[in-house]
Amino acid sequence: MQTTAETPVTPSAPRHVQVLIFDDVEVLDFAGPFEVFGVTGLRTGPAPFRVETVGLSKAPIRARNGLEVRPSTSIDEATRCDVLVLPGGFGTRREMHNATLLHWIRRQARAAEAVLSVCTGALLLARAGLLDGLDATTHHVAFDELAQASPSTNILRGARYVDNGHIVTSAGISAGIDASLHVVAKLLGHAVAVETAEYMEYDWHTQHNERKQTSTSSR
Repeated sequence: MQTTAETPVTPSAPRHVQVLIFDDVEVLDFAGPFEVFGVTGLRTGPAPFRVETVGLSKAPIRARNGLEVRPSTSIDEATRCDVLVLPGGFGTRREMHNATLLHWIRRQARAAEAVLSVCTGALLLARAGLLDGLDATTHHVAFDELAQASPSTNILRGARYVDNGHIVTSAGISAGIDASLHVVAKLLGHAVAVETAEYMEYDWHTQHNERKQTSTSSR
């Protein structure tokens, strides 16, 4: 369900946000959205989101440049979520061929209110078949890879993020913060997202196409 600034929604229980992490994940790809959802409502309370990280197992992962992170839970034990975040990084080139993970992504996405990919996390959505026939974006160095993974996807080159309603895809790395704030606005209203950005002292790019867009599709 989408909301506007005029119709903010405050659920009786916090929405459950799951952020996937894996070896060679880009740090800001997962840490940026984790921070956005984690600090939303911090000054006004109660917290509207409950955020956790999900790994392929509960073993620590080594993110980009060797940062070690221990997941909150694993894909085998994770319950359904309201918001699913799929970050990118070099590890996506390996995990996009992980059939078990792709099955989990499909299952979680079906039940989620919103799905967000950051950077090359779009490759995971593409390989899961969730971007077929949709507009999408990713890190600019991965446009060709996304086209190969999902030939029917219309790639918006230069878009900061792309909103398909249920699925939001963002450009590279820092764009995931903008897209996360956009998801906050969709779920809780624009004013809440603005307050969150101000708390983070972040200059939020509220327009999807901050840069010039050109589309690429095999359709």
